[in-house]
This record gives sequence, C-alpha cells and structure tokens, in this order.
Amino acid sequence: MGFIKGILGSIKATIASGFILAILIALFGWQSSGSFNVLELTVWLHVVVGITWIGLLYYFNFVQVPAMGEALADEGGPGPAAIGKYVAPRALLWFRYSAALTWLTGVSALESTGVGIVNAFTFANSQAALIGVGAWFGTIMLFNVWVLIWPNQKKILGMVEATADEVAKAKVTAALASRTNVLLSIPLLLSMTAFAHGNLV
Repeated sequence: MGFIKGILGSIKATIASGFILAILIALFGWQSSGSFNVLELTVWLHVVVGITWIGLLYYFNFVQVPAMGEALADEGGPGPAAIGKYVAPRALLWFRYSAALTWLTGVSALESTGVGIVNAFTFANSQAALIGVGAWFGTIMLFNVWVLIWPNQKKILGMVEATADEVAKAKVTAALASRTNVLLSIPLLLSMTAFAHGNLV
C-alpha cells in the first residue's frame, strides 16, 4: 500500500508510472506480433500530448476565463489573484509545450503513415486531404498559442510590463485567438479520427 501511495502521491511519479505501464503493455504486444511499430508509438505520443493540449484549451475557455470574470465581478469575494498567480502560469506552461509536442508528433506521424508532410499540407490526394485539413488547423492553432496567446497572457498576468491599455488589448487578442482554437479543434478532431478509422474523402 505504501508503494501505491508513493506513486499516486506525486504527479510526476504518477505520470512516469503511467508511461512505464503503457510501454510494458506495448512491448508485450510488439513481442507477440514480432515487430516494433514506430507508427503506433508516434501516434500514441501524439494522442497523449494532444489530449493535454486540447484539455487545457477547453479548461481555459470553459472554466478559468469565466471563473476569473465572475471573481472580478464579486466585490466581496476573494478575487482572481490566486488563479492568476498560481494556476494560470503553470497551466500555460503545460499548454504551450503540449501544443508544440502535439504538432511535432503529428508531423512525425504524417511521415510514419506514408502520407508525407508535403502531401498533407498541399492536399496531394484524397487521403492526404483529409488529414491535411487537420494538419493545417493544428498549425494555425500552434501559431495562435505561441504568437498570440502566450505573449499576450504574459502581459495580462503581469509577467511582463504593460500599460493598462496594452493589457486591455492583450485580453482581446488572447481571447479571440483562444476562441479560434476552440472552433478549429472540433473539425481538427473529426479530421484525425476519420483518417485514423479509414473514412477517406
């Protein structure tokens, strides 16, 4: 029981143990089939980091932003300072790096599947077109995270100096970029799942 508590008592130990368990299962499966499938490994990593990215995207839009708005409006309440100081910076760290890893593992998967990066981004054929739509949406979303959301969030959270006017503009830009990503994530996920299950256009 102490061993289990040791694993589950630390998020790092929990994540590491999850990866070890997954790798053991994968190795058993690969040993049984007699092959090491790099594609399956790449897609698995893509899914893991993608869930982290999209999960945090939805958390920001569905939970944190509305909660901070309510906290600001609640004159007698504790205010949003704790979220802005302790939660948002950590969530944004996981958010932006999971976005980068999702894109990188996605590009790697394009090559591993034989579709090819150039074919996907240029819609070279019907197979490439379906996943290519998702690849383009994911690229736009990655751009939004690193070029629009993160620099403006640093102003909003006071991580870099900004005037009140600059903070107000940053809030609008970050919010629109984040909402754009929510919008694009829905057809992106359709593109990925349809491609994965062989439903080609």
